[in-house]
Amino acid sequence: MRFSQRIGKMPLKVDVQKESMDEDLRIGLWNAFQIFYLDEVGTRWIQNSNFNYFFKVIWLNFFKLPLDNMDDSFESTYSRIRKWFFKAEWYEIYDFIEFVPTVESPANKKGFRTFCNDMLEKELSAYRFIDDYITEIIDGTELKEIEEAIEESDRSKFVGVNKHLKTALAMLSDRKNPDYRNSIKESISAVEAMCQIITGDYKAELGKALKVLERSIDIHPALKRGFSALYGYTSDEGGIRHAMIDENNSQFEDAKYMLVSASAFINYLKVKHSKSKE
Repeated sequence: MRFSQRIGKMPLKVDVQKESMDEDLRIGLWNAFQIFYLDEVGTRWIQNSNFNYFFKVIWLNFFKLPLDNMDDSFESTYSRIRKWFFKAEWYEIYDFIEFVPTVESPANKKGFRTFCNDMLEKELSAYRFIDDYITEIIDGTELKEIEEAIEESDRSKFVGVNKHLKTALAMLSDRKNPDYRNSIKESISAVEAMCQIITGDYKAELGKALKVLERSIDIHPALKRGFSALYGYTSDEGGIRHAMIDENNSQFEDAKYMLVSASAFINYLKVKHSKSKE
């Protein structure tokens, strides 16, 4: 998050790699291919390796090149693939890493996909391997909900909501040291702060605030039950709030879901509150 965004001078954008690929992510995905495929070839000549069929299929079915155009020298073929990889468009890289483990070879395909997913998560990509396919896990609607909630809460009345949402986003988006557990906590705290502001009870916990809130705002029962349940998850004995120093299994997907859900609910409450004042 840039300085200008933190102080509200520039719109806040969620730092997710959706239709782009920075150098760190590209290198991480190349390293996956290097470790699980290229390093396993073990010979100077492709025809003498267990990867002979693999390279021919790549050449024929992915690059769509004539086989007599492929050099039997592993070093030469390696260089040509590498040159292409670091100049290709971001979506072509995803095509490539999705295609590679579908080809029969001695490589550890499961290990390759797992390593790629680790890189995709670390570098905050909007995509993951799910089974055999690269799948989008963050769409434009989700990003819009987060950005709208942060931008719309950037006023004195909702400063507490804004602070919690920005902190949740910063913890989720930190590529070097993400803190998914505390991001989840901050997302729930943002909803709690929103409810406290609307009800005027700044000491009420989320469960109580939601009960007070439904007296003045027509909240759909399913939404109320859903956030009450999420609050219970973060507050129970093994949950986020009461086990901060313990080992936890919170993942990117958990924190992302909570931030998107909290943002959408905050946007929903804001509209409902405005209509109740008309």
